[in-house]
Amino acid sequence: MPRSIWNGTISFGLVTVPVKLYTAIESKTVRFREVHLSDGARIEHRRVCSRELREVPYEEVVKGFAVAPGEYVVVDREEIAAAAGPRSHVVDVEAFVDSAAIDPVFYERAYYLGAGRGGEDAYRLLLEALRRAGRAAIGRFHFHDREYLAAIRPQGRVLALHTMRFADEVVPGDEIEVAEPARQPAAREIEMAERLVASLHQDFDARAYRDEYREAVLRLIERKAAGETIVAPEPEPRHEPEDLAGALEASLAGSR
Repeated sequence: MPRSIWNGTISFGLVTVPVKLYTAIESKTVRFREVHLSDGARIEHRRVCSRELREVPYEEVVKGFAVAPGEYVVVDREEIAAAAGPRSHVVDVEAFVDSAAIDPVFYERAYYLGAGRGGEDAYRLLLEALRRAGRAAIGRFHFHDREYLAAIRPQGRVLALHTMRFADEVVPGDEIEVAEPARQPAAREIEMAERLVASLHQDFDARAYRDEYREAVLRLIERKAAGETIVAPEPEPRHEPEDLAGALEASLAGSR
C-alpha cells in the first residue's frame, strides 16, 4: 500500500472532502553515475565559491536571484515561505470545467487522491458527480512550500489530481513556424488518409506500449558487464516517398 505524501481537504461551496495525496508516477528511467574513466571511482560535485575558489559548507549556501550581472538578491527559506502566503491543507476549488476543454499541454505532474478519514461518502459523491458531468475541478493548493494550480478529475475508481502550468508558461502553437505546402491536398488524398486512420484505429491500452529504449539500454549494460564489445549498428536508410497518393494507396493495401 503506497503511503500518502500530503493530507488535506477539497473545498467547494460548503462541501468539504478529506483526501490523501499519492504519487501516480514511478520513474523507470535508467540512471547513470559519473565515474572516473581510469579507476571507476565515483565523481563528486562540490560547492565551490567562484571568487574564493574554495569549497563552501552547505550551511553557508543561500538562494540568490540575479538582478544584474554578478549581482544577486539573497532570500532565505522563511522569506520564500512568506511570499507564498499562509499555508493551508485545503484544495480551494474555484471552478468546474469540461474535462475535454483542458489541453493536455497544461498538465504538469499527476497524482492520485484517496479518501481521507471520515471522507468516504463525500469522496464517492464528488467522484460520481464529476464522472457524470464530464467535468474537472480547478483549484489551488500549497504543496512543497509553494502554491500550485491543480485539476481534479475522475480516473477509473479514484480521483486524479494534476498540477498545472499557467498560461504564460505555455508557448502558443501559433508561434511555431509551419511552412506552407506547395499545394493543398487533393480530396482523394484526404479521403484515403481518413480511411488509413480508420483502418489503424484501436482502443487505447497503455499496457500495450513498452519502453523499448530502456529495455535496449539494460540489455546493452548486461552485455557489456559480461565482457562483450558493443558495436553501434549502421543507421537504416530512410526514403521519403515522392508520390503522396501512391504512398497512401500502398499503406491502405498493407493495412488490409
